[in-house]
Amino acid sequence: MQTIQKGILATENILARYMTFNLVDAEAAKESLSALQESVDGESVVVGFGESLTKAFGVEINGLKPMPVYSSAGIDIPSTPCALWLWLRGDDRGELFHRSRKLELLLGSAFELTDVIDSFKYSESRDLSGYIDGTENPQDDEAIKTAMVSGQGEGLDGSSFVAIQQWLHNFDVLSSMNDTEKDDSIGRHVSDNEEFDEAPISAHVKRAAQESFSPEAFVLRRSMPWAEGMDAGLIFVAFGQSFSAFDAILNRMIGNEDGIHDALFNFTKPVTGAYLWCPPMKGAKLDLSKLGL
Repeated sequence: MQTIQKGILATENILARYMTFNLVDAEAAKESLSALQESVDGESVVVGFGESLTKAFGVEINGLKPMPVYSSAGIDIPSTPCALWLWLRGDDRGELFHRSRKLELLLGSAFELTDVIDSFKYSESRDLSGYIDGTENPQDDEAIKTAMVSGQGEGLDGSSFVAIQQWLHNFDVLSSMNDTEKDDSIGRHVSDNEEFDEAPISAHVKRAAQESFSPEAFVLRRSMPWAEGMDAGLIFVAFGQSFSAFDAILNRMIGNEDGIHDALFNFTKPVTGAYLWCPPMKGAKLDLSKLGL
């Protein structure tokens, strides 16, 4: 598909930088986004828009909504909306830094940079807990089917919806757990990444098994670890043709279906969360026709 932002499907990703922005001048946003449209390729930089931005253009993107605030006994899942999200991909941290500065300047007075997070590939695409992330990701044509909007017409086909969260791990708790306790929390053996049937019902693979939902709740994960000082965790990034799969998975993880919490919450928690729409490409440029650009 020529209309996709290719970075969404790219599997090789060594380093990344995530930038989030608020909209501060709606009148200037058209000029800033026109400049962004000419400057990003959808591969080295993936672009996502929040509902506050599309509403500033008087546009409703079918399916786009703010991430809900989820809660259950002892668990709070925050919603931290943003207007604009940039996912910079590369293999040189210095180059990513300079590229991010140029993008911030390009967006000018219309947008205010609110957060920057650097992430990295760790040991065979593992989370810092030691477990491989995204093992059951759909591949090839199934990845496209899972992540991309289709049959909605020009300006929408080839777009995608993305859920992003920053998860903060408690490494003191992780260090206190033996391998069996960790494996039971995940439902896979850290030694060989194999799933095992005898894992507790609270194991992450049992709470989030994508094929166990009706309809099936497949997402395309592009998560990476992050670390700043002595804090660290995972930047969860999941693409879909809608938010329905992510909503279903998260509701089960926090126990809204049956009162059983995902064991992940024993050692990690999300501290941010946002839903965004990633527009398609038209040729070498972002297709912003739905925004009138």
